[in-house]
Amino acid sequence: MFSHELDAARTFRDAARAALEQRVGDGRIDRHQRAAHGFAWVATSVAALEAVADWAARSNTTLDADVARLAFAETLAQLVGGLPMGQNELFRPADLGLGAAASTLAAACAGMIDADHAATRGAVVNALAAGQWPSDGLGESDLDVIRDQFRRFTDAAILPDAHKWHLANALIPDETVQAMADLGTFGVCIPEAFGGLGMGKLVMCVVTEELSRGWIGAGSLGTRSEIAGELIVLGGTAEQKAHWLPRIASGEVLPTAVFTEPDTGSDLGSLQTRARRDGQGWVIDGAKTWITHAARSDMMTLLARTLPDAKGYAGLSMLLVPKPRGTDAQPFPAEGMSGSEIEVLGYRGMREYALQFDGMRAPADALLGGEEGQGFKQLMRTFEGARIQTAARAVGVARRALELGLDYALGRKQFGKAIVHFPRVADKLAMSLVDTIMARELTYAAARAKDSGKRCDIEAGMAKLLAARAAWTNADSALQIHGGNGYALEYEISRVLCDARILNIFEGAAEIQAQVIARGLLEGRN
Repeated sequence: MFSHELDAARTFRDAARAALEQRVGDGRIDRHQRAAHGFAWVATSVAALEAVADWAARSNTTLDADVARLAFAETLAQLVGGLPMGQNELFRPADLGLGAAASTLAAACAGMIDADHAATRGAVVNALAAGQWPSDGLGESDLDVIRDQFRRFTDAAILPDAHKWHLANALIPDETVQAMADLGTFGVCIPEAFGGLGMGKLVMCVVTEELSRGWIGAGSLGTRSEIAGELIVLGGTAEQKAHWLPRIASGEVLPTAVFTEPDTGSDLGSLQTRARRDGQGWVIDGAKTWITHAARSDMMTLLARTLPDAKGYAGLSMLLVPKPRGTDAQPFPAEGMSGSEIEVLGYRGMREYALQFDGMRAPADALLGGEEGQGFKQLMRTFEGARIQTAARAVGVARRALELGLDYALGRKQFGKAIVHFPRVADKLAMSLVDTIMARELTYAAARAKDSGKRCDIEAGMAKLLAARAAWTNADSALQIHGGNGYALEYEISRVLCDARILNIFEGAAEIQAQVIARGLLEGRN
């Protein structure tokens, strides 16, 4: 199924790559960002079609076939006519001199691109209205059981209160955190020998997706545990693994990731926070910002400069810094550490902080792996998993936005009928579903690549790039379906819109993902 269209899309992608290689010449893609990032979007779109084709080949429902057909029709049309890289940025074939290649693609896929798909969109929405959803089975009964378990937990323990927690800017309640821990949320990928579930990134995606469908805060709570766990599994000493991993897996220790600094953003080589040895351990001085869940955490994975004479990344080390858990009355009780909350539009439930370190102490064995100057390399090994997990968070948010838009369209009546029957409303719902499935299957493909042991920074970047866009467009479309009510804080879609917006920013902004993809593909890593 779709083999002809896939071959044509791959040919177009290859032509785009060749055109970019010729334009870049010296390898300095920074000078050709629009062209390079456009190529990244082309490659991502083709990869998504490959993932959807694989999914459709495993399924046998009419709804699945209709969703796959719409995915191909729309994506092929975008490749020919213009791919949205942002709200006001379209990559067109002419940007890379691909006019002839686009004409060839259009001719090869004319039957699909030029067809009227209104009836298919209508059939998809009718199926949704009847309670049908596309297949989400993963081909393994154990994985499907895990999805069902977390879906039921989310429906019962997250969705009923998430909007109330958001409006109050409340932390996710301790009892909810404990219930998540009891399900194994914080130890999905930690080896069984250290108390974790010992499962792979695909399971992590399922867990994260279902929790994020309830609230991105719930889906994100495990992100810091995932990052800390992977840092320690891959780079920790035997003693560090034995001490920290069981506590992280059980939820006894809630970590926080302390990397970003004011004015550095993605430029980690410019970090200035210092950690120096003294006779009894480490002394930390500096400032960090956008630190999620910093007050209620028990341990910081902290990136600091320990070799001041080494330039850039070479001077950075990763420290595992224990800290007392804060309270509302005293959020930062540790001596030498203070913080202030950064008020945010969405992504609540853990809170964001700017932190100051003024002589905070860490034990002598805090250095990850016991080796200085390896912090950046250690962190980079976690980026693939973190970005795949972020893509899964985006898929959950995209799904929830669609659910809210559908529910409202079914219940809201105008001019004597439910607005779901108006074509412009139905079209939004149909294409939101298509975008969700494309993002989901591309994310699963990245997770499977990671689980196979291969380097997958390109696949992870593609998954995050596409899924973040799907979350935002779905939330925006669902709010539009709500009309004026969507702009009211009492409606859940207002929260989902704010939550969706962050996904294009953190764990590497969309522009960073496009840069990673383009550079990697030009270097022949895929």
